[in-house]
Amino acid sequence: MKLGDIIKGVKTVEVHGNLNCDIKGVNIDSRLIKEGHIFIAIKGTQADGHEYIEKAIEKGAKVVICQDLPENLKEDICYIKVVDTEDIVGQVATNFYGDPTSKVELVGVTGTNGKTTIATLLYDMFRKFGYKVGLISTVCNYIDDKPVPTEHTTPDPITLNKLLGQMADEGCKYVFMEVSSHSISQKRIGGLKYAGGIFTNITRDHLDYHKTFENYLKAKKAFFDHLPKSAFALTNLDDKNGLVMTQNTKAKVSDYSIRSISDFKGKVLEDTFEGMSMEINNIEVNVQFIGRFNASNLLAVYGAACLLGKKPEDVLLVLSTLRPVAGRFDSLRSSKGYTAIVDYAHTPDAIENVLNAIHEVLQGKGEVITVVGAGGNRDKGKRPIMAQEAVKQSDRVIITSDNPRFEEPQDIINDMVAGLNKEQMKKVVCIIDRKEAIRTACMLAGNRDVILVAGKGHENYQDIKGVKHHFDDKEILKEVFDNE
Repeated sequence: MKLGDIIKGVKTVEVHGNLNCDIKGVNIDSRLIKEGHIFIAIKGTQADGHEYIEKAIEKGAKVVICQDLPENLKEDICYIKVVDTEDIVGQVATNFYGDPTSKVELVGVTGTNGKTTIATLLYDMFRKFGYKVGLISTVCNYIDDKPVPTEHTTPDPITLNKLLGQMADEGCKYVFMEVSSHSISQKRIGGLKYAGGIFTNITRDHLDYHKTFENYLKAKKAFFDHLPKSAFALTNLDDKNGLVMTQNTKAKVSDYSIRSISDFKGKVLEDTFEGMSMEINNIEVNVQFIGRFNASNLLAVYGAACLLGKKPEDVLLVLSTLRPVAGRFDSLRSSKGYTAIVDYAHTPDAIENVLNAIHEVLQGKGEVITVVGAGGNRDKGKRPIMAQEAVKQSDRVIITSDNPRFEEPQDIINDMVAGLNKEQMKKVVCIIDRKEAIRTACMLAGNRDVILVAGKGHENYQDIKGVKHHFDDKEILKEVFDNE
């Protein structure tokens, strides 16, 4: 592909070299550069790509796109100076991979909680409708039924466009994608064309990166601000910022709610640990999900499917057959009569939602034991609040390790219990070893009790000092159940 075609629509400051050269690849990581590639030097949070320009050229880069030109320009290299490389990388990637989102219906899901559930259920639903579908999510990316492992909620623009290009080439008609606040701030989704956007909710998270809740809110809102007129914007009226998200969007706005009048209205009729009976737009449906937060997620799925042109009765029929996403309110029943629930809840709001759902079903007929930790090298401010939420709605709480990363587990635990008073601490025991913490919870549980193991959900590893060790909450629980 010719360089001139690849930089179409990109505002340049200076160009030194030939725009008619053939390009074989685009990258922002100098280690991945090959002969005939473009290297885009980005000033990131961890490193400045400008420091790796020479290395990229040594590996075969023929074009360098940068903000600051090197002092010595090589004759056989084309240098393109732009105002902000982060701004243009999405457009360059989109052009190189043939504008993949013009060939698929791309729907983005953003918010603090519920993104994975909504995106995955839409993926499952539209496959059941008979379409080839793509999924870009925290758990795994899929090109129809083929899994593509993931490391970030939203990949970098090059990886993202390559993946979307593969999805388009494989014949995917729809792609459902989680859109993280990091990806919006870092312009990883630049150049993509969305058919629709869904807002779930917003609560405190990622303040280690965004610094303030207002910045976090603005990042989420920016996604809707950039939706085109042809797209839909589906927002949650039950969140106080639901209407804030869509106040400046050009897209057609619709809303959903389980509390107030809305385009897509829901109501929980009956809740059990096997599922619940719901009313959606005055039609009763039985679903295999638990809790009001999941009722809200299902409404978003229903609304999005209808906005994509599906008949409401067909959507409800498929909705009744869908199953929960791995690690999201994943319940296991012990032969001793207690229930264990594994959930990805890792924010104060998510913990509150899951515990609310448990109590709605339990109705005081058993005790709740919560096993919870907090991730290392992340927002420290939410740690004491997470502990408070767990203690508020649990009979006993075991505070343990999550992914400590490069922090000491005991330091993280100390930050969590700092939010608790002497009376609250009577409910709490601290066990650093997560496996031992889960075993202890099982030993304490009696008939009809519920154990919540929160924070890791689908993850099958523990991140300790830069090494991912195999660890799976469900595996530990099953191991305990087998020995009871």
